[in-house]
Amino acid sequence: MSLENGLNALKQKRYAEAVQWLEDYCQYCQNSLGELSDHHSQEYSQAQAALVKAYSGNGENKKAIALCRKLENHPNSQVSNWAKKCLTTLTSKSTKTTPTKTTAKTVSKSRHKAGRVAQTGIRLAMKGIAGNLALASGVTISLLFGMVLVLALSLLLILNSNNPVTGLIIAVAITLIFNVAAFFISPWIMDLTQRWLYQTRWVTLADIQRYSPESAEVIERVCQEKNIKQPRLGIIDDQNPTAFTYGSLPNSARLVVSQGLFTYLDDDEIATVYAHELGHIVHWDFAVMTLAATLVQITYLIYSFARRISRGGGNSKGKDAAQTAAMVAYVFYIIGTYLVLYLSRTREYYADHFAAETTGNPNALSRALVKIAYGIVEEGQGAKEPSKLIEGTRSLGIYDHKAAASTGTAYRIASDSQKVGQVFLWDIFNPWGWWMELNSTHPLTGKRVRALTTYAEQMDLETEFDMATVVREGNQLSKKKLYGNFAVDIVLFNAQFIGSITGLMIASIVLSWTAQVTVLPSFMLFGFAVGTLIKTLVMYPDFKQSSRSDIFTLMCDPYASPLRGRPVKLQGELIGRGDAGYKFGSDLKLQDRSGMIYTRYASRFGPIGNFLFGGTKVQNLIGSQVNVVGWFRRGIAPWLDLIQLESNNTTVNSYHRFWSLTVAVGAIILGFGLFFVL
Repeated sequence: MSLENGLNALKQKRYAEAVQWLEDYCQYCQNSLGELSDHHSQEYSQAQAALVKAYSGNGENKKAIALCRKLENHPNSQVSNWAKKCLTTLTSKSTKTTPTKTTAKTVSKSRHKAGRVAQTGIRLAMKGIAGNLALASGVTISLLFGMVLVLALSLLLILNSNNPVTGLIIAVAITLIFNVAAFFISPWIMDLTQRWLYQTRWVTLADIQRYSPESAEVIERVCQEKNIKQPRLGIIDDQNPTAFTYGSLPNSARLVVSQGLFTYLDDDEIATVYAHELGHIVHWDFAVMTLAATLVQITYLIYSFARRISRGGGNSKGKDAAQTAAMVAYVFYIIGTYLVLYLSRTREYYADHFAAETTGNPNALSRALVKIAYGIVEEGQGAKEPSKLIEGTRSLGIYDHKAAASTGTAYRIASDSQKVGQVFLWDIFNPWGWWMELNSTHPLTGKRVRALTTYAEQMDLETEFDMATVVREGNQLSKKKLYGNFAVDIVLFNAQFIGSITGLMIASIVLSWTAQVTVLPSFMLFGFAVGTLIKTLVMYPDFKQSSRSDIFTLMCDPYASPLRGRPVKLQGELIGRGDAGYKFGSDLKLQDRSGMIYTRYASRFGPIGNFLFGGTKVQNLIGSQVNVVGWFRRGIAPWLDLIQLESNNTTVNSYHRFWSLTVAVGAIILGFGLFFVL
């Protein structure tokens, strides 16, 4: 690492380049000389002093001040005195102007920020926000243990041989041994994976202090108060903001963040993200989740074993009992899976609560969650492919990137927090939000921000987001429309099944008049076809009367549904593919003046047509200004089922409704064929 290059860049006022050279040189010195030798290295001290000037010139005054404070304690009095004088100048400069980062990915919006309490460690009530963490953990694991025990005993009772459960015992033993080994070895495996996939670099607390002084203070204080070893700290050079923790025990934990966290968040916000991740470590979250997941695996193992026994030889009584055990095991497996997801969401609430108490700044974590979503959207707009980091760490990260589009879009264009809060109406009040959340490892953003706002109110703080107004507006929504539409949607989602059962019931009546047994499959197909047609009409209504809208307005609709398509017209730019790292992906990202949304394409030739479209036409469309017609839907993430896309010289038609109608017509033709031909 060349110190000379850094000094030359500094002289020529190429500050960003100087920062890069000097940071690399200082990192090299720390790795090669060691902490004790650093203070006695003249060149290292020269590099640190130059880095202070480079930070200041690059508009990164917080980093410059943090490094100066470190140099104040330098054993060389000349360096120490220089740092004190420089610190006075920097502090004075900081009070006169608000420093901004000069990177192109800077969050440039200026908003009023709600404050914090001076005292940390204030106890905050969680009543009505999340279940008791110990209770949730204990109940989940106890129920899973109970499920495993009941199923194991049932298997012992149904088998006839003297040694009936040898295979099961071996399978369970292997599962336990593998999971125990993986539990302790996985941190090192993850280290290698992180290094290979994301080029994670491991840093010291001093490095974190240069990026975020408050974060370093929080890490040091929490580790001391909770009597745990400082986690291994990592940084991934990716501008998508995220943070996650992994390990086996608290004293072997790793805490990794991306560079984007320092780009998009302010110092106090970064500190709350670190506090959130430390909360996972303090609560032993990875240990509890590993145990719960292991029990779910064993439940599924028992289901597989019982199903295999039911298909083998032996008396019919034993086979019937095995089939019953397999069915019960599968039900327990499904229940166990949802218990683990519930436990994961509960632990996220408790990590947020820990961060609020530890920093005394719940408002900063609210801002952090929203700005992380904003950063993901901003980075997504500049990339032709979705981030593999964000996709690959979805369940680990502090934020589920699938939910980023609506929140990030709101923050991108909103001048005040009330507008940001509009997108939270769906999260908090739409029953589809609750339904979708059941399958998620993270609570919906609106619910997390609402909980953090409650903590701010307990501290008598001004709240960052006016959630009281959002809740008041939500309470005025039509409950009949919200829950009525939801109930009808659930029925429509199962329309084919209901239609098939109805057709079978009608066929049973018809069968009493005729001896033609083909009426059974024929009427089942007719019922299936009718159900498909009804569902298609609701999912894909007439688009000829579609109204022009924008992405932000669509995301603020609290009545939006993943089933009921809303025909709309949008105008914007195609900025990339929607499939992570898939060069033949046919889905696209559309950006207008208010935000970004994924559009889904469907070829009339099915998956093969999608593949060919993705491989031959998508690349040429990226960067085009387009007019789009489609059906808007919203789940955890909003999306648009494409109908038609027009650019200057290209028209693309999509055929979502075509395939549903084709299936319905095919079922009718097959039904008539069975009825009249056979």
